[in-house]
Amino acid sequence: MEDEVIDQVEPEEEGYGLDNRTVAAIRLAVAAGDRVRLGELLEPLHPADIADLLEQVDSGHRREILLLGSSFFDGEVLSELDESLREEVIAFLPRDVLSEAVRELESDDVVDLLEDLDEPQQAVILDALEDADRLAVEQALTYPEYSAGRLMQREVVRAPEHWTVGETIDHLRAHKEALPDQFYHVIVVDPGIRPVGYVTLGKLLSSRRSVKLTELFEESFRTIPATQEEGEVAYAFNQYHLISAPVVDDAGRLVGIITIDDAMAVLDEEHEEDILRLAGVGDSSLSDRVVETCRQRVPWLLVNLGTAIVASLVIAQFETAIAQVVALAVLMPIVASMGGNAGTQSLTVAVRALATKDLTGSNVWRVVRRELAVGVINGVLFALVMGAVGVLWFGSGTLAMVIAAAMIINLGVAALAGILVPVMLDRLGVDPALASGTFVTTVTDVVGFFAFLGLASVVLL
Repeated sequence: MEDEVIDQVEPEEEGYGLDNRTVAAIRLAVAAGDRVRLGELLEPLHPADIADLLEQVDSGHRREILLLGSSFFDGEVLSELDESLREEVIAFLPRDVLSEAVRELESDDVVDLLEDLDEPQQAVILDALEDADRLAVEQALTYPEYSAGRLMQREVVRAPEHWTVGETIDHLRAHKEALPDQFYHVIVVDPGIRPVGYVTLGKLLSSRRSVKLTELFEESFRTIPATQEEGEVAYAFNQYHLISAPVVDDAGRLVGIITIDDAMAVLDEEHEEDILRLAGVGDSSLSDRVVETCRQRVPWLLVNLGTAIVASLVIAQFETAIAQVVALAVLMPIVASMGGNAGTQSLTVAVRALATKDLTGSNVWRVVRRELAVGVINGVLFALVMGAVGVLWFGSGTLAMVIAAAMIINLGVAALAGILVPVMLDRLGVDPALASGTFVTTVTDVVGFFAFLGLASVVLL
């Protein structure tokens, strides 16, 4: 009967990720306690899809899936899982399954996993590692949080600078059990274990055995200090099209390597963080509990309430004008709203450009002039529209001129605020994605109301 129900579910268009039909089938298998059926459904899934499945179901179903299908759980699932759920999942997993899963991970993935766990669970993970792996992970944890030392993996394929292609290939074949699951370069080092260059596997395999490694160096080679902030590391990978890069300590000695998948994961996290912060929701995710979600959102709602009160105080200064010309109460939200939207457009462009280092001290005033010009031009266009609305709706040419002038002023100021506010916050060391939106909204509301109501008071009364 259950299979008949599943068969009636229309399959979704072919694509990536989980589909509703698979999720429904897994739910039914869990409800029936059918371990064999659950295994058949989980086995072909990528670890990222299993992580998505665990994130989509509630805590009770998550526990049942883990207990019933724990034999299909591996370390990659833990690595792909949302940080807010890792502690819960680790608590549900049988100790032997967890130990096996952790041993499968590269050292950088284990470090990433440990960073978000409480000390008791960190101890459980560390105890599951072999002595050499545990030492490597503990050494990585001594580096500052969000640094290259935390991001790197300790498993590095290296070769002395005097070796030939043949010697290198023979060494790799003789020690294949010690090689990382994936690597892209052989790091060439001097006698002091300082990186001097690297060779791609493609060049290594396509060159004659007698060729020296030093003859095959890539121009893209650059080293990364272990204390370098991970955001800068991600920028370097994106800017210089790196595939991997060696990490060095203060003395320039090789201590690890960062690969493109880890760097791009950081870049993706930073983009996601900027989007969430622009909306004032912090690091919220769909897996967060109600109380945690409220805790993250309430502070910024309070800030927005404060700015709304400031805008209301501006309106209160023109009570007489609004009482005498009721049309002002109808039209003034339009001016403020248009300014807010225009400011948000400029703000989004500025925050993104600051994050990618496209907006710098050398071009900031050119960008400011461009945004001001765009704001004024848009202001003129919408001034014409609102002027026509004022005439047709209220039959007043004077009111039409007032709202048209206010529209030009506010859209011009909004464009300036959208650029200058995040730039100034960035100069002050404040994350522009976190605080810019509140300031820009306040500026556009206050200027919009003041310009419209102030001009109306002077012209109409």
